[in-house]
Amino acid sequence: MWQWLMAQPFFAYLLRCADGSYYVGHTDDLETRIGQHNEGESCSYTATRRPVELIWCEEFYSRAEA
Repeated sequence: MWQWLMAQPFFAYLLRCADGSYYVGHTDDLETRIGQHNEGESCSYTATRRPVELIWCEEFYSRAEA
């Protein structure tokens, strides 16, 4: 009944890229995901626009909400 309280949260986030553009994404592991963006992994858009800076994030109960 209370499983949703124990579920891992999801995050929507906004990054500012080195070229001044923005990137919006969602993840269940924000710290790891920002690291991937800054290492040039998993996202072709941010890979050529590093470093990126997290400028906003919000926590949600589900991936669909994020």
